[in-house]
Amino acid sequence: MEIKTVAVLGAGAVGSYIIWGLDKKVKLGVIGEGERAKRLQKGCLINDQMYYPEVWSPTEAHGVDLLIVSLKYCALKDALKSIQTIVDDHTIVMSLMNGVDSEEIIGEAIGKEHLMPSLIKIASRKENGYRFDPETTIGIIFGELQAHCQSKRVQAIVSLFENTGIHFRASEYIQEEIWSKFRLNICNNLPQAILGAGVGCYRDSEHMKFIQDGLRHELETIAHAKGIDLSKADSSSSRGSAVPASARYSTLQDLDAKRHSEIDMFSGALIKMGKELHIPTPYNEYTYHMIKALEEKNDGLFDYDQENQRNMCSK
Repeated sequence: MEIKTVAVLGAGAVGSYIIWGLDKKVKLGVIGEGERAKRLQKGCLINDQMYYPEVWSPTEAHGVDLLIVSLKYCALKDALKSIQTIVDDHTIVMSLMNGVDSEEIIGEAIGKEHLMPSLIKIASRKENGYRFDPETTIGIIFGELQAHCQSKRVQAIVSLFENTGIHFRASEYIQEEIWSKFRLNICNNLPQAILGAGVGCYRDSEHMKFIQDGLRHELETIAHAKGIDLSKADSSSSRGSAVPASARYSTLQDLDAKRHSEIDMFSGALIKMGKELHIPTPYNEYTYHMIKALEEKNDGLFDYDQENQRNMCSK
């Protein structure tokens, strides 16, 4: 088995890492239609260099050997028809999205046999294009659910990523690895988004550490109830890519840019699991509603001062 064609659905922070690594290795295309296709045809600025992958419609991408899905959670539902169009009988699909349920959602649409469970750890920021440090990026972790690290599919992906600059590792405990990253996102990504401070807040504030520990306890309790042994995950999965204390993770980056975040994929999903398992999740419920309220604030729902000024002007 050899991977000769790769399509990337979602050319943001994660997609940029794939484009950067595979640009010269295989026939590579990004998925886009309409105005999005026109934007992508102008190129992708990554670490101050322009890249010009081919731009394919879902129909043009039909039958690629590998489809990498790197969308925001809110975009996944609308993209399922495109994914169905792209995937052929032999297509492997890797979801590098956050959370723990994107593969389940995609699998229901195309069949779970196409999926190669995977995750990515990358500290990327949008600043004059996308930027990341290739050396400190942990990269892509993947593997078969049945611990077949030497499967033909795994070996094909290993061969694809070799000598590209992409950091990668095959794992025999991929489900535990995915949940280990989920834990990082719940505990590290979310509290700082509410505070609006860099990740150094967990080191410097006992109060932030207290909140972080509460979120972690709820997640680990649910994981245990679902039979997921987080201790099996490789030790590197307990940490993210090296970042300075000033780093702002994705949820805070979204709020800074007045975008809606992926909170439904994080605490929203965990709250739902907690209800199904009758496990209370008060820390995640508070965090979920606080971030939703911050999104409403960014949307202008609480612009009362401007409303008062308009009322005064009309008198």
